[in-house]
Amino acid sequence: MRDALRVLPDSDVDAVVPGRAANPSNVKRVESIISEQKFNELFPVRNIAYSYVNFLRGIAKFPAYCGDYKDGRDANAICRKLLATSFAHFVQETGANWPSLTPAQARSGYPDHNNPVLATMPQDAAIPFWKQALWFLRESGYEEGSSVGAYQQCAPGSHATNWIFYPCAKNSKGQYLDYFGRGAKQLSWNYNFGPFSQALYGDPNVLLDNPGRVADTWLNFASAVWFAVTPQTPKPPMTWVIDGTWKPNNVDLANNMKPGFGATIYIINGGIECGGGGAERAQVQNRIAAYKETARELNVTIPSDEPLGCANMRGFAEGSAAATQAYLDKDYSWANGKPVTGCKLVDYQMPFSLITPGDYKACTDYFFRGKVEYNGQTVIDNTK
Repeated sequence: MRDALRVLPDSDVDAVVPGRAANPSNVKRVESIISEQKFNELFPVRNIAYSYVNFLRGIAKFPAYCGDYKDGRDANAICRKLLATSFAHFVQETGANWPSLTPAQARSGYPDHNNPVLATMPQDAAIPFWKQALWFLRESGYEEGSSVGAYQQCAPGSHATNWIFYPCAKNSKGQYLDYFGRGAKQLSWNYNFGPFSQALYGDPNVLLDNPGRVADTWLNFASAVWFAVTPQTPKPPMTWVIDGTWKPNNVDLANNMKPGFGATIYIINGGIECGGGGAERAQVQNRIAAYKETARELNVTIPSDEPLGCANMRGFAEGSAAATQAYLDKDYSWANGKPVTGCKLVDYQMPFSLITPGDYKACTDYFFRGKVEYNGQTVIDNTK
């Protein structure tokens, strides 16, 4: 899990440019598959903030994405499939979704979506839906500094408790910021911005205080890459589904969880789009159609038995092969007639994990000490 979340220092990431001999190996692999010209062809109506340089730097930050393998697995083939999968999800998450979008429409009135490839296309040509990804940089209807209510977990009266570990920043009016969707994955909610910031900088507050960076810098791609490589026990990371690291056990198979594109849909949005049986939901059908097209573009063969949808999947559950005991929670057991005063390993997500050095102390502080400070702020004070 630590290997999956390895990060490259920002100084090294910022040095990445196309064709640079010293680029990290995973970046070179991606460059060999997706040239800048190909990138522009696949995303002709992208917002200009989604640049090819930002794409490469977002990948550089996490060496496990399109990384190397020492056990004989075909890293190039895995990378192609991973990119095809990621691009298909970009279509659903950030696509313009115009039924009759043309280059002329994309260039007219949308200067921040102008792409050089548009000028070379017939201006009345129809741009297919699967080439309309990366249109939205920010969630529609929101702007930086907004505080309109939909993302107000930290507001008084909110039922959420994530503010304790991932405190929301405030705008100039003293209102809590909205952590609406930003970037290629449309990263949303303070409980995602905080862990993403923790993974990058060892401090959740960096991006909680300045969430706009997830839209305006190479973090607009790094946020999607982070989500792809991050274990979310009992769910495996998308990369493990694609490269074979996650091998379903009997619990998984009983829940109809098998490697394939459908499992990546479940990881991303299973609670809304998957399960229930019957026909696949419209969002899933859109993702599958985009996957077939992006796979074709990247010369990825989709096996005939690969589960593409998720209507019949019942989810990653306790006992799954991906349910790794790597998080820390309060130990509620008793020993010698007394409650245990410590934390224990669990296979469900908590703010504390073995991945982050110092989290065992943070866990025991939070649950057992009188006055608790987390990331420099007093979050519990039982001394009063």
